[in-house]
Amino acid sequence: MADAAHPARILETRKTAPGLRLLDKWAVLIGGGQNHRMGLFDMVMIKDNHISVAGGITSALASVDQYLEQRSLKIPVEIETRTLDEVKEVLLYASQRRSSLTRIMLDNMVVPLPNGNIDVSMLKEAVKLIDGKFETEASGNVTVKTVNKIGQTGVTYISSGALTHSVKALDISLKVDLELAREVGRRTNRA
Repeated sequence: MADAAHPARILETRKTAPGLRLLDKWAVLIGGGQNHRMGLFDMVMIKDNHISVAGGITSALASVDQYLEQRSLKIPVEIETRTLDEVKEVLLYASQRRSSLTRIMLDNMVVPLPNGNIDVSMLKEAVKLIDGKFETEASGNVTVKTVNKIGQTGVTYISSGALTHSVKALDISLKVDLELAREVGRRTNRA
């Protein structure tokens, strides 16, 4: 997936197996991906529910900026957008005031088509609107089959929760044959 995403970089999400976060994230690094966040402490992520509770994108961003400024914190901020209008609202907010915003998530802007292909036109338009002012992250409908086409849209990152939350375990077993081990030990004078 990491190779297919190029030139975009593949990220996992924070959704990892309980107690195995470090191993899950290490596996992503070994596979050529990058880590997104270790937890809730190293990046502010403004998700759709936060936006709804805050009363909209502008209010959510203003609240985060105020909180970080009052506490003299310098933490990256990412906001989730689901439509081009939301992207425009984020850009308008950022053009009118100083903000800690660093990345715009473009969520579910990859539309699956009945023939199994995907439509990335909305994602391309969002990247064009942002025009390099912020990092961009595509999420939603990301699979091994779709990641290459998504990576060609100009997004900075592509995130896939499946890298950690849908991993198929390798079926490994350990069988001990004590009788055979004793026989080999006797034959080699080790028993």
